[in-house]
Amino acid sequence: MKLYYAPGACSQASHIALRESGLDFQLEKVDLRQKITASGEDYRTINPLGYVPALQLDTGDVITEGPAIMQFIADQAPAAGLLPVVGVARYRAIGWLNFIATELHKTCSPLFSPTITEEQRKPIIERLSLRLDTIEQKFAAGGYLMGVNYCVADIYLFVVTGWFGRLQIPLKKWPHIERFREVVATRPAVQAALEAEGLI
Repeated sequence: MKLYYAPGACSQASHIALRESGLDFQLEKVDLRQKITASGEDYRTINPLGYVPALQLDTGDVITEGPAIMQFIADQAPAAGLLPVVGVARYRAIGWLNFIATELHKTCSPLFSPTITEEQRKPIIERLSLRLDTIEQKFAAGGYLMGVNYCVADIYLFVVTGWFGRLQIPLKKWPHIERFREVVATRPAVQAALEAEGLI
């Protein structure tokens, strides 16, 4: 398998999941401005939409969209426990993946624009704050999104909340989320992914 990624982008969640899974994989960096891979290939031949992540399988098939890639990875390595295999718990975990994708990740996207004004930022920050309040309450009892079991949704949350410093959204208001980030940051797979992406 080969993961196409950009350092610090949402592809980092798939990267961490691969390292947590123990599966064999390769990495290929993508210049998102030029849409060119590190090997000089036009990235749009891999993912016509031009964004990361994309996971190319040994068969040549390509899976796109982070939540789908993370579910695929988890299903290839069930012993790693990255996603419940059956039952209601599985769908709760998938629900968290979707919540993070739609309510946090996509809500953050406009904040990366260099032309956004403070007036435009305000309602976006308010919406994010309400979503973070929900997660803060979840973490008040400790543990992870699924309780005591760390899963791909936690990985995705770690990556998305990692952008907040750059976006000037202090997490002090949500101490349980800060604690969660500190715990996840110490995991060897997370450290390995950050180092491979040149971020530590």
